Amino acid sequence: MMPLTDEIVGAARAWLGTPYRHRSSMRGAGCDCLGLLRGVWRALYGYEQADVPPYGRNPRDPWHARAMEAAAERYLERCAAEPRAGHVVLFRLIATLPPRHCGIMTSPDRFIHAQERHGVVEANLTDGWKRRLAGVFDWPGRD
Repeated sequence: MMPLTDEIVGAARAWLGTPYRHRSSMRGAGCDCLGLLRGVWRALYGYEQADVPPYGRNPRDPWHARAMEAAAERYLERCAAEPRAGHVVLFRLIATLPPRHCGIMTSPDRFIHAQERHGVVEANLTDGWKRRLAGVFDWPGRD
């Protein structure tokens, strides 16, 4: 099954308002950024891709530092293009460290992500976010 852009964006928007909960992935009850991505994957494909290794909140935590990027490389398809609706985007929270945050684009200049103290929100891809952009990925099988 190859998800369509409207299906991806709709699945992501269904999570709007979900509270932030570290290491959770339950729509309406709580999730973090990776939990949001996992939940959208389940909505699109009907199953969970893989077990998630433990990870901490601290972006400087050296344990599993490259786990998010490695998982994106394994399960998604890297894009050379500018982000567009439906793409998964990875962000570096600290410029010198690997990406530790992700979101799902809803248009070329907006994305959905789970943010501490705010929960799942749709935000503008501002210059600040663009400077942190570390990777653009697409879902398996999409063109």
